[in-house]
Amino acid sequence: MDINHSSIELSKLYNRKKSDQDIFQELMAVKVAEVLLVATYYDAYSIAGEGRFFDKIMGEYLQLNLFSAPRVTSVTTNGEALELLNKNKYDMVILMAGLDKDKPIRLSKKIKEAFSSMPILLMVNNNHDIKYFNNETSPNGPIDKIFVWNGDSRVFLAMIKYVEDRANLENDVKVGDVRVILLVEDSQIYYTRYLPLLYSIVMMQTQNILSEETEDRIHKILKMRVRPKIILVSTYEDAVDIVDKYTDNLICLITDVKYPRNGINDDNAGIDLIKYVRGKISIPVLMQSSDQENALKAMEVDAEFINKNSENLSFEIQNFINQNLGFGDFIFKNSRGVQVARAHNLKEFEECLRDVPPESLLYHAKRHGISTWLMARGEISLAKKLRPYSIDDFDSFTKLRATVLDIFSFARLERLKGRVVPFDPSLVNQNRFVMRIGEGSLGGKGRGLAFLSNFIENIDFENLIPELELHLPPTCIIGSGEFTRFLEKNKLENTIYGITEYPEIKRIFINSEIPEDIISILKSYLTNMNKPIAVRSSGLFEDSLLQPFSGVYSTYMLPNTHPDPEVRLNELCLAIKLVYASIFNPSAREYFKLTNYKIEEEKMAIVLQEVVGRRVHNKYYPNASGIAQSYNYYPFSYMKPEDGFAVMGVGLGRHIVGGEKAWRFCPRYPSLELSSLKDQVRESQSHFYALNLKHQQVDLESKGELSSILRLEIGEAEEDGNLRHCASVYDYNYDALVPNLKIKGPRVINFSNILKYDQLPLARTLDLLLRFLKEAMGSPVEIEFALDMEGLENQQPILYMLQIKPLTRTAQHEDVDFNEVDSSKILLQSAQGMGNGQINNIYDVVYIDPGSFDRTKTAIIAEEIELINKKIASEKREFLLMGPGRWGTRDPSTGIPVCWSQISHAKIIVEIGLPDFPLEASLGSHFFHNVTTMNVGYFSVHIGSSDDKLDIDLLNRQTIVSKTKYVKHVRFEKPLKILMDGKKQKAMIQWNE
Repeated sequence: MDINHSSIELSKLYNRKKSDQDIFQELMAVKVAEVLLVATYYDAYSIAGEGRFFDKIMGEYLQLNLFSAPRVTSVTTNGEALELLNKNKYDMVILMAGLDKDKPIRLSKKIKEAFSSMPILLMVNNNHDIKYFNNETSPNGPIDKIFVWNGDSRVFLAMIKYVEDRANLENDVKVGDVRVILLVEDSQIYYTRYLPLLYSIVMMQTQNILSEETEDRIHKILKMRVRPKIILVSTYEDAVDIVDKYTDNLICLITDVKYPRNGINDDNAGIDLIKYVRGKISIPVLMQSSDQENALKAMEVDAEFINKNSENLSFEIQNFINQNLGFGDFIFKNSRGVQVARAHNLKEFEECLRDVPPESLLYHAKRHGISTWLMARGEISLAKKLRPYSIDDFDSFTKLRATVLDIFSFARLERLKGRVVPFDPSLVNQNRFVMRIGEGSLGGKGRGLAFLSNFIENIDFENLIPELELHLPPTCIIGSGEFTRFLEKNKLENTIYGITEYPEIKRIFINSEIPEDIISILKSYLTNMNKPIAVRSSGLFEDSLLQPFSGVYSTYMLPNTHPDPEVRLNELCLAIKLVYASIFNPSAREYFKLTNYKIEEEKMAIVLQEVVGRRVHNKYYPNASGIAQSYNYYPFSYMKPEDGFAVMGVGLGRHIVGGEKAWRFCPRYPSLELSSLKDQVRESQSHFYALNLKHQQVDLESKGELSSILRLEIGEAEEDGNLRHCASVYDYNYDALVPNLKIKGPRVINFSNILKYDQLPLARTLDLLLRFLKEAMGSPVEIEFALDMEGLENQQPILYMLQIKPLTRTAQHEDVDFNEVDSSKILLQSAQGMGNGQINNIYDVVYIDPGSFDRTKTAIIAEEIELINKKIASEKREFLLMGPGRWGTRDPSTGIPVCWSQISHAKIIVEIGLPDFPLEASLGSHFFHNVTTMNVGYFSVHIGSSDDKLDIDLLNRQTIVSKTKYVKHVRFEKPLKILMDGKKQKAMIQWNE
């Protein structure tokens, strides 16, 4: 499937999935915020008692916990009313009929002439006045409805909600599948009684439900919007129109018996309407009449009956709604209507579904009772999934029950997708969201993972790239607040920061105790997690946009295979303690000094993540893993820096972040080879890392991060069958690489089947992700990933996103003029340089003389450089560091295996490529990340290249400050002039006399 990624806009793809909360936001778009009341002082006083009309309305809103009470503006004359309507915006007008009955009629006609859609309601003081105004409420009349003051202030609320429901009906049904209660009543006296009663019952019951479901106050307010709409009509024709238009959303019909039909009062209008509705949908029906004889007619059409004159009218209506509209507990009944189970909330409801008799399910399925009850609780998505099913869709009760439970399970997970959710042991193995344990921040790494989860779930990648699934591994994060609790519980908060020896700190942390409630949760976690676990750091500053720390703290891989759960728990707790302790390791301390942060400010969250991979014999590893960056400092051929790059290899990603041999490619141009055939063979990945599952118990305390890690020959991966999609073979006969492992020859890990022949759309996916994530984060990014390719044979391949971090360095750029450099005084010139701007304060150069370099002694060289770095740091100086091969690699055969703390005061770092020690532009991810974020210049110089230059003789003539067996520290009399243009990848260093 060939997709032109450059034409896809993130803004058109992101957030396409709407949660219930999103839907709530779109409901009740029309709100009555401004009410114009037209009444004489006496009229207002006679209704509101003390004339405080607004207080009456506000009181009703507050009683129902509604927080958007409208503002009421009161005027006494028609002239004032028209003046305000022309000047201000009002949502409805309430006219009060006083002694001058013609006054509201005249005003209503003038308002309708000027504002044809303005809702106008009339309030009369007594029943006798109704007849006088009946003609004005005809279909073409200027007054929409007449209400009667009956001493109940709730009538004001009902009038406002009547207008809002009528205005929002069509949109809310379309957007939120909101349900409809249809009230058919032509008597102003009775609907004035019914509407306030119905609204109060519905709103109070909705609030009772919300108090069970959530403590989020804002969520409650939004969820109130999903309450059923109460639609009042007064004729048979209007009722049929609502039934026809909203059949699927109608949950209840409350109807009188006699009302207008074809303009004439019809004694059987209500009966015929019930029959009409019954022919379309099975819903609860309530017939209400002041004539008790109509109770028999109600029985004939299977409707409940209430006498309008009943002393218990309010109770009877409330009881009807509770039993039939999904409010209150859900009562599971059998075919005879006898209770067999009761569910108070959604959790109990799902439990009952598993156990109730089949006939009970059938009873409620026929009546759409389940979806109605769910809808009443604001479970829109779940109700909509159940609603389309008919009992005829199932040929057995077993399938009916299974389908309902599957929909519940699916909807529950669907609602959690892309979110950070509280720990639930039953969800430990799910990969569509992030779970959290405890309080506090998720930390930088955790925050990045939570963002990735949300990002993935809000874009339809299945449609964009159908051949490859995109997920996070199952991830759980222990909040940073638990680090603080750990220190407090063990009384370390006032002592640990004064200890400088890291081994002592580790000993203290190992002997300390994790809070018991966290231990209990970790037990539940391990009960459900049967795969290897990565225990990763997630400090507040780690991988953050402002000041990323990368690779400074510890990560531990746990096989999680021991048969004794207590042993596995102890290993997990020990790993967590060691990650906590890594805040105080030398590299971290040095980083804090350089970034002007205090170590006391750091708090550590913990990421528990299932390790991506599969078991092969006694080892465990993914088919491939790698990193990808959206900015490439070393573009080649027609590549641009913005095209990004990726580095990938077989096995765990340790060799990638450590800068060992791996395959480098550009996701935009995956077929473009970045090195010669000879170099590809020589520089191909020769080892890979895997988890050791043979030894069931790991020794984290003495062996550290490597306690369960195996470094294996790449041939073992071939024996495991894991090179068939990853390697090519050098064919001596044709001097070419062939993707055929059946022939003899050196194996080259170049992923040609995937990248060159597009067996899997990995390159296109990475290209798309880098572009989207860069835009989403507002910064160039690096992502870490792992690939499960088993799907090439039997199921869908999966690309797992393991981490994301920003690359803040690339946002900086200064124009640099290289013409001002004196060509006779060039110490160094590079055509592959990272960094921007000019530096004029460097006197010191620490370098490894190519003449004395020994590639077998790189570990010793790293130790010698560390001593010089400490001496220069004590003098508060910075220096230029130069040496053969890659810096920061974990593979001592490819360069100098320094960690960041060993070279922390180097302001410029230079890789030197020697004839027998060539360079490949592939850096260890963590080391590279810290170089860029610390604004360190990074240059490559190839000896013998026409584009590069390095004057070693000039260095050898400078004053020697110190000298070890392999390393020299010299100092110039005047500061060097260092020029860097990151966009052109050009750098020069000039010495001065």
